[in-house]
Amino acid sequence: MYSNGYIFRYASIMVILVAAILSAAAILLQPAQERNVKIEKIQDILRSANIESTTSNAEELYEKYIVKEIVINSAGEEIGVYTNGAFEKGDRRAFLIDLKTELKAKQQIKLGKPAQEPVFPIFVCHIDNEDIFIIPLYGMGLWGPVWGNIALKGDLNTVVGVTFGHKGETPGLGAEISTDIFTAQFPSKKLFDADGNFSSIVVVKGGVANSNIDPAHGVDGISGGTITSNGVSAMINDCLENYVTYIKNQKAI
Repeated sequence: MYSNGYIFRYASIMVILVAAILSAAAILLQPAQERNVKIEKIQDILRSANIESTTSNAEELYEKYIVKEIVINSAGEEIGVYTNGAFEKGDRRAFLIDLKTELKAKQQIKLGKPAQEPVFPIFVCHIDNEDIFIIPLYGMGLWGPVWGNIALKGDLNTVVGVTFGHKGETPGLGAEISTDIFTAQFPSKKLFDADGNFSSIVVVKGGVANSNIDPAHGVDGISGGTITSNGVSAMINDCLENYVTYIKNQKAI
């Protein structure tokens, strides 16, 4: 029979040992995990411009096709531009920006709370002699965050492609935002109307054909995924609003 003291000491040693092993494993795996996150982000950016990649060639394709990273402020001014070959310079490069943090800062400022001036990233992809502008997206679905990228032609109006991801939307319902069937509706849609006003793109419950939404600014919603669909609409609108001034300034140049 072991004494209570022995059992307590044995249990304590095992707990400490297991905690040490788990901590060591976490530290050792952290670089690989960070690299996986980086590669996934690169692949999503490229895929929005219809460039397919693998985990082994994603970085190479990024360096080949993404020729510029731009950081803008709320006034639509470029405050950081990193061209091909200089992407690692500066701690405010577009690729390193956490859009969730910047959107939160913007909301805090709206509420009169102190916050750092938000900045927003743009990735310029050069393919087939055309510049494509890729803008990251972040919002909320039914069960958690949703995110993505939207790629625009050189007119900064016409959609080339999109990608969407989610943390925990319902399979077969809200999770359908990440399927080709849903994303294939976005190419050729427009962000601005004929008068140059920002109209965004709306995910329409019941379908665009059964609504008063201009087909140029709407896509069919997901059956049974109304809240997620609304979340995607809000995400696109709320994120792209931060780029309207920049886009108009570029058109005026």
